This record gives sequence, C-alpha cells and structure tokens, in this order.
Amino acid sequence: MGDDPLETILTFASDVRQFFRELSRYVIRISHVQFIKFEEKKGFFVTSLYRQRGKMAGRLIHSGMAGLAAIGIMIAPVVAQEFPGKSVDPWSVGSPSSVLSASTGNEDTSTNIANPDLRGKIIDYTVAPGDTVSSIAEKFGVSEDTIRWQNDLASKDAIKIGQTLEILPVTGISHKVAKGDTVYSIAKKYDSGAQAVVDFPFNSFSNDETFELAIGQTVIVPEGVKPETVLWSPIARVRQITPDAGSVTATGQFVWPASGLITQNFVWYHPGLDIANNAAPNILAADAGVITTAGWPDGFGYGNRVMINHQNGYQTLYAHLSQVFVVPGQRVNRGDAIGRMGSTGRSTGTHLHFEIYTPGGRVNPLNYLR
Repeated sequence: MGDDPLETILTFASDVRQFFRELSRYVIRISHVQFIKFEEKKGFFVTSLYRQRGKMAGRLIHSGMAGLAAIGIMIAPVVAQEFPGKSVDPWSVGSPSSVLSASTGNEDTSTNIANPDLRGKIIDYTVAPGDTVSSIAEKFGVSEDTIRWQNDLASKDAIKIGQTLEILPVTGISHKVAKGDTVYSIAKKYDSGAQAVVDFPFNSFSNDETFELAIGQTVIVPEGVKPETVLWSPIARVRQITPDAGSVTATGQFVWPASGLITQNFVWYHPGLDIANNAAPNILAADAGVITTAGWPDGFGYGNRVMINHQNGYQTLYAHLSQVFVVPGQRVNRGDAIGRMGSTGRSTGTHLHFEIYTPGGRVNPLNYLR
C-alpha cells in the first residue's frame, strides 16, 4: 500500500501554506517596486507643474483682466444712461482738475458748479455775418474788453467775417504763468482778487495748499483788467462798498453781515458774496434764527463757518471765520455777533464768504441785502 493518507494531507496543507506565503512575498515585493516607480513619476510630474505655474498664472491674470475690460466696455452705455438729466458718453469725460471750487463734506454747504454745461476753457468762435464785438460778448456772457484783450483787437470794428476769435469762459483776462508768478502777483497785476483766481473751478494748481502755479500754464483771472488800458465797458469795473454791518432794515430784509470791500460777486461758479476787510471785524447775523452749524466740521473748504436757519424758508452761511462765537442750537437776533472775519479753509486772505439759501437754491445776496 502507499503512504499514510493523513500524512499526505498534512504535507499538502503545508505546501499550500508555503505557496501562499511565497505568493504574498512576491505580491508585496512587486507592489513596493511599483510604488517606488509611481513616486518617481509623480515627483517628475509635480516638478513639471511647478515649473509652469508662473507662466500659467500670468496667462490667467491677463485673461482675467481682459475679460473685466470687455465687461466694462459692454456695460458702459448702460451705466451712462443712469446719469440724471442728460446722456453722458463715459469715454468723453476728461480727467478732473486737480483743484476744485471750495467744497465741504456737508451737502448743505458745498459749493458746486450751478450749471455743469457751462464751460471752463477758452474756445474758438468764427465771426459770422452781422456779428459785432458787442453781440459776441452778449452771446457768450462776457465783456467786450474780455474779447478785445484776448484777441488783441485795436477797435470794436477790427473784426471781420470768417475771423477766429478766442472766447474766455468768464469776463476777465487770461494769463500765461511765468517764473516767479503767484496767484497774488497775478491778481494784483490785473486789479482782481487772489481769491477770485482760486475760486474759479477750472484753474489748477501744482500745490492745492499753497496755490502754487506751474510755469507755462494758463490761468483765468475773473474780472481782471489789462493794465494801463482805457476800458470799452467801464461800468463792469464799479467797486462796491457795503453799508455799515448791522444797519437796521425793513422786516423781511437781511442786514449786511460785515463791512468791507466786495471782492467777488455771485456767479455760477461762486454762489455767494465775498466781503474783504483787513481789520477782521465781527460777523453779524443777517437775520434772527437758530444756529445749525458752527465750527469746521470737515477740515477744509469753507473753513470755520456758521449756518443760520431763519425758520422762514431762508438760511444763511458765513464762511472762512477766524473765530466762532456761537454753538449749534443757539438762537440769535438780527445783528448779533456770531464770529470774526478770517481766512480759514480755502482762502487767500481775510474775508467773509456769505451765502443765502432759499427753497429754490442759493441766490444772489445783493438782491436781498439792503
């Protein structure tokens, strides 16, 4: 007979265990080798990605910016339609001047251009049949002398059809800045006021704090007069002195808030009255009312100011004060001292900037002061 069956079974079982043991070792060894190869390939792949990351990032950034620009171009006409009162081409809007008219963070007291369509630059005009210096001056709202000086006219009859004339935006004179010029020297040369030069919103300055000018730039001098000339329209140069501040007036009229020289009148870019006096007198309430603003809330613009609500639809503003004598909520009578004339804020010298507000907007104080 052959071998013992039990011994045969045990031997077979031992062989099976040995087979699976060797198989496991083989699988583990193969898996380890494959894992090492995978790690090597993975490292190479990752290194390649890192090497390309800068290039790809640049492409993504540039693509993104181009996409944003494209979106901006597409929605620009839609945004333009949202401008109130007029259609605006957003690509035709120029850069803002580095110097604007006096403004504050308070919407009630900000000095804004009354009509945004009014120009601030010198324009060319071609003389048409029937035109005269007088009719052109009236057409553009400037004096005859303004046209005369800008175009070196020898007489009122010195224009001819087809001639191109330069027209200033306001009555006055233009000046090309030379070395050593300042707003003060320019204003003195043309018998105007430095404050008027600063307040014209389209005059720009290299330094908005010192009103420094750049050599070669053109400055508009409102109400300026060419030296040593006989005026064609002398009535435009009448200087007015205010009555004594605090003089008694009829009910419903405003008393003069200060005495001094009127250096600037009410115009579209300067919606108030400037009264200068080197003696820096006290400023008086033009009428009885309640103080709504007292001090310098925004750090620039009007400087120290007082606003009075007269509780009859009128409000008055007194700006550039050196001292303020009242506080918000205080009631004052007509003629009460509310502060002292000064030169705080956007100012070139001691003066009062005075405004009158009505429900319809700011009005010319000269129509209300008696």
